[in-house]
Amino acid sequence: MTQVQIAVTENDILKCRSAVQALRPFLTDDIYPEAVQKTLADNRQMIFIEENGEASAVAVFETGYNLFRGKYIYIDDLSTLPVSRGKGFAGILLEWIFDYARKENFDEVHLDSGVSEARANAHRLYLNKGFQISSLHFSTKL
Repeated sequence: MTQVQIAVTENDILKCRSAVQALRPFLTDDIYPEAVQKTLADNRQMIFIEENGEASAVAVFETGYNLFRGKYIYIDDLSTLPVSRGKGFAGILLEWIFDYARKENFDEVHLDSGVSEARANAHRLYLNKGFQISSLHFSTKL
């Protein structure tokens, strides 16, 4: 049975590096540990599925409350190593997050996903897991 783990130790965080970098390649080896420590210190958790001593899939999510969403979970990152795609790991991580959200009485779970042909399988997964396309996301770099 595939087990979801919470990244707690530095070793856990390092196990997740390749899976995170598959989605966020700008997080090079030299900045990865500090970047993860900063994000986890900001009310986030990292969960992962391990195979052969390395995370095959990883999710990073934040929890919070705001006027629009109520008590929510926002999934910042959901990534699977290319060699591990198609094994259902991302779906298992999403189900873990949904179970956690229900148990902790969250109102909603959110995520944003980039729009490109390369993301088609991810979008199919999100729709199959009950996510709806609910808005456009706008941003600007300063």
